[in-house]
Amino acid sequence: MRARIWATASTGAILASLVAALPVQAGEAAPATRVDLRVLDWGPCADLEPVADETLECATLTVPMARGDHTGSTAGHDATVDLALSRVPATGTAEHTLLVNPGGPGSAGRMWAAHTHRRMSGELREVYDVVSFDPRGVGASTPAVACDPDHFTPVRPDTVPAGPDEESALLDRAEAHARACADNSGPLLEHMRTEDTAHDMDAIRAALGEERIDYLGYSYGTYLGTVYSALYPERVRALVLDSVVDPDNPWYESNHVQSRALDRATGTFFDWVARHEDAYGLGGTREEVADAYYALRQRLGAEPASGTVGPTELEGVVIVVAYSGRTWPTVASALSSQVNDDDSGPLIDLHETYGDDAGSDNGYAGYLAVQCTDSHWPKDWDTWRSDTEDVHEDAPFMAWHNTWYNAPCATWSAPSGDWFGVGDGPRAHPAYTGDALVVHATGDGATPVEGAHALHRRLPGSALVIEDGGLTHGVALTGNTCVDDAVSAYLLKGELPDPGPGADLTCQAGPEPQPREAQSAPAPDLQRFGPFGLDRAPDSADMVE
Repeated sequence: MRARIWATASTGAILASLVAALPVQAGEAAPATRVDLRVLDWGPCADLEPVADETLECATLTVPMARGDHTGSTAGHDATVDLALSRVPATGTAEHTLLVNPGGPGSAGRMWAAHTHRRMSGELREVYDVVSFDPRGVGASTPAVACDPDHFTPVRPDTVPAGPDEESALLDRAEAHARACADNSGPLLEHMRTEDTAHDMDAIRAALGEERIDYLGYSYGTYLGTVYSALYPERVRALVLDSVVDPDNPWYESNHVQSRALDRATGTFFDWVARHEDAYGLGGTREEVADAYYALRQRLGAEPASGTVGPTELEGVVIVVAYSGRTWPTVASALSSQVNDDDSGPLIDLHETYGDDAGSDNGYAGYLAVQCTDSHWPKDWDTWRSDTEDVHEDAPFMAWHNTWYNAPCATWSAPSGDWFGVGDGPRAHPAYTGDALVVHATGDGATPVEGAHALHRRLPGSALVIEDGGLTHGVALTGNTCVDDAVSAYLLKGELPDPGPGADLTCQAGPEPQPREAQSAPAPDLQRFGPFGLDRAPDSADMVE
């Protein structure tokens, strides 16, 4: 094991931690968070329940809306944002604070203090306060971004355009949604970049009175942690990044890569269904199961299930198989019921559990507000069409769906900025050089494993833990003893796995799910999935394979 000795704080460093200063760039002054905006008054949570018997507290932190001028905008420079926070105190004497982000972007995060505390070992719970927050614009943080709650009303148009007229209608729909976001979100829309949230994180650190923070980020939270550690390298004590967003791919490129990964992961699910043909009757090969799925998709285009689940809603249900193997039996059973018995009940149940609805508006608005301004997007729709057609030819499962989900960025009102890259590339920011732990499952469909290797190369002090055969998007603290022991050793002792070729530590995944689980068990409560993370926190047990 590689071990490091945790540095002790100097008096000067402690005093410096009382002000959340932005990092100084050449020729720039370093604005600081006002002291009167840093007060945290922890108390009972009015709108958030504990997961079990843990003590759960809530507080609000006020920060400036404009945390740095990346785009030339002057909107919101005198305004503030109220961040909603939660905390579960250590069961013993708190020695550290773990700040958690579940991903997204656009995902509310406050419930993750309780969920993470529950997932931790007793040894970790004894010495760690766990803090999470709703990022600016989403959840209970105010003001909130908003677009159009009716956008997800079923039955939505088929994401795969049948011809030019259908494509034109979908493009009009995306442009109208972008206008609705501009009309309903106010000046905050111009201050929703990942860098803005990273600055908010440092204000949280300062308000907690911490010289340095421990951070656990899942999915999009890995990119947020990468940006934070580059901006504030001296404020990081420990950095755990799980299910990694590739730091080399801006969002437009990343979404096309993701579409291919989602297709591969769904193919793995089709393989599994084929191996259990006796249980599901959808075919004995991957190709036969895929044919059954796409034939169902076509039939739902003509006659949506119960007038609710059409092709687009079906995609919104089945995508969960790319996030967690635990969903496989339930999704396969619902598909089987629809295909073989013309029984839409299980499919409707899954749509009500996983599908988008009016309550998804804030999360989707937050997602777009970040992605559309984090990096530049093509303005020429011919580029979008050509690239999507190329992906769809090889990976049809979500290629067009992913494109339309992001299409409002083509006409987004708030200006976009350059991608915050790290490393030694053109216009890249110096990467964090301290110790970090990168964790990833090989079968993760939402964020392909190549991104973990890319980030491992960008962070010279990092160690890479791979869950070989893992099917879950989000691995740390979900029950794999090998992975969880590595995370605990790093957080408690500063120990990282010894360097190795490729991955520094390879952990074997647990056994794949069995069909019998679907016959008696309800759908795992994974809740709504966004392209790079969970819009709502799952029960910790539900993410264990």
